[in-house]
Amino acid sequence: MDSNFKWLLFAILISLTFSGFVLHHGVLAESVKPDEAKQLRDEVRGMFYHAFDGYMNNAFPLDELRPLSCQGEDTLGGYALTLIDSLDTLALLGDRERFTSSVEWIGKNLQFNINKTVSVFETTIRVLGGLLSAHLIASDYATGMRIPSYNNELLVLAENLARRMLPAFDTPTGIPFGSVNLMYGVDKHESKITSTAGGGTLSLEFGVLSRLTNDPVFEQVAKNAVRGLWARRSNLDLVGAHINVFTGEWTQKDAGIGTSIDSFYEYLLKAYILFGDEEYLYIFQEAYRSAMQYLHKDPWYVEVNMDSAAIVWPVFNSLQAFWPGLQVLAGDVDPAIRTHTAFFSVWKRYGFTPEGFNLATLSVQYGQKSYPLRPELIESTYWLYKATRDPRYLDAGRDFVASLQYGAKCPCGYCHITDVELHKQEDHMESFFLAETVKYLWLLFDLAVDSDNLVDNGPYKYIFSTEGHLLPITPQISLAREHCSYFGGYCPSNSTKLEQEVLGEDSSNDDHSNDYPYHESFPVTGLIKASTRNKNISFFHQSQFLLFWGFCRVYVQD
Repeated sequence: MDSNFKWLLFAILISLTFSGFVLHHGVLAESVKPDEAKQLRDEVRGMFYHAFDGYMNNAFPLDELRPLSCQGEDTLGGYALTLIDSLDTLALLGDRERFTSSVEWIGKNLQFNINKTVSVFETTIRVLGGLLSAHLIASDYATGMRIPSYNNELLVLAENLARRMLPAFDTPTGIPFGSVNLMYGVDKHESKITSTAGGGTLSLEFGVLSRLTNDPVFEQVAKNAVRGLWARRSNLDLVGAHINVFTGEWTQKDAGIGTSIDSFYEYLLKAYILFGDEEYLYIFQEAYRSAMQYLHKDPWYVEVNMDSAAIVWPVFNSLQAFWPGLQVLAGDVDPAIRTHTAFFSVWKRYGFTPEGFNLATLSVQYGQKSYPLRPELIESTYWLYKATRDPRYLDAGRDFVASLQYGAKCPCGYCHITDVELHKQEDHMESFFLAETVKYLWLLFDLAVDSDNLVDNGPYKYIFSTEGHLLPITPQISLAREHCSYFGGYCPSNSTKLEQEVLGEDSSNDDHSNDYPYHESFPVTGLIKASTRNKNISFFHQSQFLLFWGFCRVYVQD
């Protein structure tokens, strides 16, 4: 029997097993109605403030909260990490008072001239991204959250921080070291091994910083890191999990969409949408095609050897759960729906998603029983509801709230779950709980009520970073007309006719000869197809339709 056919039968069996489990052991509650959606939105707001106030009262200015013992701990760099990570959530909730006081405190007290060795990846997505997002909100009248006394303090801090991380990129491959000392640079004993996600998930934050400071060095080093990784892909267009930044040799050749690789895929697509740089789109198309060909065992995803495509790890890991949301952004909605259903069935079974679930034994993977308050499944739920308005995703949101409230809530915040089968709590709360988990939950229910928020009804369309930070698509950041001269970017030569059509612009009196072309510089491969009324929508049409028209509704067909 063909191995792929075996896997298809196996995937069907798993889906049927979980469906039966939910039907026979779960409680079939009535679907969420608008009044309940409003109540759930308010409950999620309360969840945020229970955790945020717990941090501010018991842990600030340390990095993170220990919610069981009501104490604080420094986990990254000792610079009020949770407060920085929470800034744009405060703005999204319309909390002007606390947003203003937090920005002012950070501007006056934060500094990065410290003898701390930090993760380049985590510092970029949590701290640099948090500072940039809050700066863009605090400095702009259009957001409704502008701070009159604000004078670019967060942008100055962001640039200072990024410059302190630049020594990490001084490698033969352009792929950065995993860690850097903020005062002294890279230690001579620093490991030369880094993850693909760690090296390839910097382009949004570093690119935005370049656009805001008019210094191309940040965007250049982040893009070179992506090029360095992609240049070393296998003949199957797959990338491994870990690589030596000096030799370019893969030290772990397991290819997947989850642990150690996940956000590499995410930033390829989002960098294209945010910056209009088609080189990212080219890479994403090839990477996505290969992922769907070799990793996708509908509706699940496995890890394979990057050279042979032989399955090495038949495990669903929780970081894979961002993938359906990314597929919605790409317009590939049908497989996103099926995969979300499969992933959510694991949540229904345990009340949380374990870090690893073995698809061969249908049980929690040994050593991967924890749930550290991850947002990825909730994030994908939000995007699928935004695309389809299917009430099943509100029902899923209600389940998320119930699990967190009854299983993870503790005296001063929300606790990690060390064992999803026993629901045992651990005295730790990652900053991303406030930056992402409750943010996506709140957006989900607010979308069902009135969508009167900065993201869904604000002056700009936003791209979410992998840490959930809001990055607006503005002329200053997208630089559509200037991109070809911007450090020698990849520049095909066609016009921006489609962009003008989508945005409704009249180009009759404008000279667009220097515009950055968004489309038609490559043949439409049909790689990514949206399940919309128009089955022939190209990748570009899909992403523009979804992006500029606010994901009004994508009607899914069989």
